[in-house]
Amino acid sequence: MTTHLEPARAVQLEDVPLRPSFSGGGLLDVFRRHYLLKLIVQKEIQARYQGSLLGLMWSYVQPLVRFCMYFFVIGLVLGLHKSVPNFAIHMFSAIVGVHFFTETFSSGTRSIVRNKAIVRKMAMPREMFPVASVIVSAIHTFPQLLILLVGAIAVGWQPDLQGIYAGVLGLAIITVLGTALALLFASMNVFFKDFQNIVSTLMIFTHWVVPMIYPFSKLATSGIRTTVFFGIYLANPLTISVLLLQRAFWVPSLPTCGRHAPKICLQGGDPSTIGFPHLPHHLFLLGWVMLAASFVVLVLCQVAFSRLEGRFAERL
Repeated sequence: MTTHLEPARAVQLEDVPLRPSFSGGGLLDVFRRHYLLKLIVQKEIQARYQGSLLGLMWSYVQPLVRFCMYFFVIGLVLGLHKSVPNFAIHMFSAIVGVHFFTETFSSGTRSIVRNKAIVRKMAMPREMFPVASVIVSAIHTFPQLLILLVGAIAVGWQPDLQGIYAGVLGLAIITVLGTALALLFASMNVFFKDFQNIVSTLMIFTHWVVPMIYPFSKLATSGIRTTVFFGIYLANPLTISVLLLQRAFWVPSLPTCGRHAPKICLQGGDPSTIGFPHLPHHLFLLGWVMLAASFVVLVLCQVAFSRLEGRFAERL
């Protein structure tokens, strides 16, 4: 009995365009590969403190030095500590928020170029590097929050639900906005190295466009309130974030109203009694508007990043 074997059929491969090993899902791909994100974060932290004796302790030393410098010049020399009760907490609340934003923005802008060897050789979501920079910045911000918390408790801070809510909302705005700008400027910095210098220049203004070295009431009770500038000032998400952080830490640390209490004080020990002109009208509503706007900016920056990332390897 003979059997006839059919000749093997030739399989024709369709012309399918090459695709990277990731699905191009943007930020979703980053968090699906959380194990890789963790490795990059560890690499960033080790690279920053390589050869350092103090290591992560610099995250405590540097903000303390920065705070002492600002408090001496602004608080003592210019005398703001007399007109603003617990001015140290008022100022340091803003320093924490501003530093988190500036470090996220500046390190995120350099993240793609700094890791160009990995970008050229590995198929992975390029958003991984700006996001890792945001996480590293958050890790470095935690010691500052701890110092702020200890200082606030030392001067009589008592937490309230509105304050905790304000602090979380303020940090959320900074995180989303910082991630969005890090994505956009990291992609642009691949093509034009001027962008990292542009970011460094913009960072000069961050300490002055938020109520850090001056109270919000200075603007709210001046002639600026009736100008377009005041509206632009309140349209800045970083300004609202700083005010929310001050609502979380500075306001609950204020003394209660009494015979010899300062003009800014808590009536009956209730932090919710502090409103305009010391804080804007509808601060929490402004916070949610800024958070929503930051998410819109994040989506737009993600789209721009996705359109540019295909040319990263050749430009690097």
